[in-house]
Amino acid sequence: MNITKGEQIYEGKAKKVFATSDPDLVIVDYKDDATAFNGEKKGTITGKGVINNKLTNFLMKMLEEKGVPTHFIEEISDREAIVKKVTIIPLEVIVRNIAAGSFSKRFGVPEGKDLLSPTLEFSYKDDALGDPMINDYHIKALGIATDEELKTLAEMSFKVNEILKEYLLADNIILVDFKLEFGKTSSGEIVLADEISPDTCRFWDKDTREKLDKDRFRRSLGGEVEAYQEISKRVLGD
Repeated sequence: MNITKGEQIYEGKAKKVFATSDPDLVIVDYKDDATAFNGEKKGTITGKGVINNKLTNFLMKMLEEKGVPTHFIEEISDREAIVKKVTIIPLEVIVRNIAAGSFSKRFGVPEGKDLLSPTLEFSYKDDALGDPMINDYHIKALGIATDEELKTLAEMSFKVNEILKEYLLADNIILVDFKLEFGKTSSGEIVLADEISPDTCRFWDKDTREKLDKDRFRRSLGGEVEAYQEISKRVLGD
């Protein structure tokens, strides 16, 4: 693909975004920076940018093949990918299969308890406010999304869950929960954006339930680098 990298237009906690010679495409560059608790805890997980880039691209390509539209276009280096330029819908869509993290704290459910059905919740994407939980009524009242768009987000998120759960289980990985973000392309299509990685998903070993994700950094458990490498090895064969 004959695309020229332009100026940096955004830098987040885990990625940089660059303009390109095509106004509908951008380049995402994954960093090794690690943060938790809305940026209160900061550190580095060596090599995670490479793993998150490759894992995200691999899984998004698979999801595309199974009918989930994504922003992914092409991987161009170990840390970079060309993606569709989208306007991010300011919602984090969280799907949970097993109680963990804030869900366990809020509802007094022991971590590791299987939920009777997958559950979905929205957070308002705003670091300054601490990404508060938000419901459908709030979302519609604030003009963030319509009823039809919310239905699309939910349907796509549950479809992603079913596809990933089955795929990862074959690699002896339990998909505990995960966060998705969606955006609108220049034509108005809603597509899966951001990333799918140990930064945004809780991955547990099927047999030992060992944590293989950013919880190791978040909870100061140690072994973050090894956990990310293990996920890469199982899913990508690296």
